[in-house]
Amino acid sequence: MLRLLSDENFNGDIVRGLLLRRPDIDLIRTQDVALLGIDDPGVLAWAAENNRILLSHDRTTMPGHAYSRVTAGQPMPEVFIVNDRFPIGRVIQELLLIDGGSEQAEWSGRVLFLPL
Repeated sequence: MLRLLSDENFNGDIVRGLLLRRPDIDLIRTQDVALLGIDDPGVLAWAAENNRILLSHDRTTMPGHAYSRVTAGQPMPEVFIVNDRFPIGRVIQELLLIDGGSEQAEWSGRVLFLPL
């Protein structure tokens, strides 16, 4: 099972849908761990320290900050960049498929753009 962290602006309907379909999913929101208003590098650092894969819609700045961590040799959790125009049900299905069919260690240090 993956350990997930949704960023501040991640679609709450997706989060609720994931929790409804799989109540035991290991998913927390930045709002739940006092990361509200923290900049992208700070969220990535927290995710790395806590071994969490970050879920984000931010295609503009988040990938660059993630790649900067890799280039600097810093630990970098996986970042799933989810297209915010993609149907919510399909996003939920893809995330559940990834969660059920992979291990946390498989994703370390990568940025994955969804949909696949």
